[in-house]
Amino acid sequence: MSAAANGRQARILVVDNEASMRFVLREVMEREGYHVSEADDGDTAVDMVRQSEFHLVIMDIRMPRMDGIEALRQIKRLRPHLVVVMITAHGSEVVALEAMRAGAYDYFHKPFEIDELRVVIRRALERSRLMRQLSVLREELASHRPFDRLVGTGPAMSDVIRLVEQVGPTDATVLILGESGTGKELIAQAIHRTSERRDEPLVKVNCAAIPEALLESELFGHEKGAFTGAVAQRMGKFELADGGTIFLDEIGEMPLSLQSKLLRVLQEREIERVGGTKTIGVDVRLLAASNRDLEAAVRDGRFREDLFFRLNVVPVTLPPLRKRPEDIPLLVEHFLEFYSQKHRKQVVEISPRALAWCKSYPWPGNVRELENVIQRAVLLATGPTLDIENLPQSPGVGQGAGMDLIDPHLISDFSAPLNQKLEAVTEVVEAAVIRAALAEVGGKRQRAAELLGISRKSLFNKMMKYGLFE
Repeated sequence: MSAAANGRQARILVVDNEASMRFVLREVMEREGYHVSEADDGDTAVDMVRQSEFHLVIMDIRMPRMDGIEALRQIKRLRPHLVVVMITAHGSEVVALEAMRAGAYDYFHKPFEIDELRVVIRRALERSRLMRQLSVLREELASHRPFDRLVGTGPAMSDVIRLVEQVGPTDATVLILGESGTGKELIAQAIHRTSERRDEPLVKVNCAAIPEALLESELFGHEKGAFTGAVAQRMGKFELADGGTIFLDEIGEMPLSLQSKLLRVLQEREIERVGGTKTIGVDVRLLAASNRDLEAAVRDGRFREDLFFRLNVVPVTLPPLRKRPEDIPLLVEHFLEFYSQKHRKQVVEISPRALAWCKSYPWPGNVRELENVIQRAVLLATGPTLDIENLPQSPGVGQGAGMDLIDPHLISDFSAPLNQKLEAVTEVVEAAVIRAALAEVGGKRQRAAELLGISRKSLFNKMMKYGLFE
């Protein structure tokens, strides 16, 4: 990772008409290793942004000639994705909210605590890093690279992508395992795109969505008159995929009677249509996926052991979203941008507290659930910033302990151990309780700490953990 990417040597522009304030900010940030430039008014700041690249702008709202709000608007027109944090005096919440609506990422009050300033800067630079990563993702999407929709830079997804890169160009059968919503179909698409069969069809079959009586015909086709309603000959999915790839999703739901026929197809590379007597040769690469534990299904007699071995040549296991939390901010930004464009909305960023909620929520529905939540939030957002009020079942200021955050699927989903579930639920509730306590005492941390029965330092650490500084 480059120095700028991890926060060190990041280029920060400080804009304030008070020389003493610029001096304090420069001292704090240079001690952290950042490269700092200064401007004493909004006009100068806009010119500097026009001529140079910065990772972050920290700007006072009240300045002569051009105030911070107008400078912010002009900066956003020049560089829409540049992260800007505003400085405001206590009691100026209305002005601060106006700045947020104009595109500011965050704000802090004067006078400020040094530790809080460091937290705000680190969060803002992380946001800047995510925006740069999204720019790379957009370039990959434009060039139609095989992994353009596999968003994630953490070690878990990096291992998966590395394995897909290795197995894709071969003709090996791949078994893709993972919970619902983890992106198994995307992996199948990536494998097909990197294979020698990329110019031939990728045919998908969801074995759980087709009635058992029709699944055999769907896979292998049928002859005219083979059964009631078979008024014409029909090709099956294997024939349609000839020369290409067939993807059997949720293969664990396939009935045993059909599993034996699939095994024969894999062994002989030929099929028979329902009601037919002639064998038809097929040249197909097989990819299969399941959210079930197929080894357990074999032990229970619900899945053929010989078929399992045929499928499990190269297993690819997708991690659930709760085990790759480092990818959540990037996924949020990816879906935010995609659905803002799709629905023609001007939602350009997510607030720190909304992102903190996303990071603390356990996501039992995995990436699919996250995508649906962000799409809904984009549709509900009324300004450029997606906030926590736009998220489903999210606690508003002053609400209770946040039990409404716990998705009922988390209770009935036994793919994660109990201690992991309890930890995820505890973090969601803890963040909600702290938020409610702060709202109760008007944001005064000492009083909130007393109300919660913890030290001020402990409260500060928890607020840092959950991104509760506003």
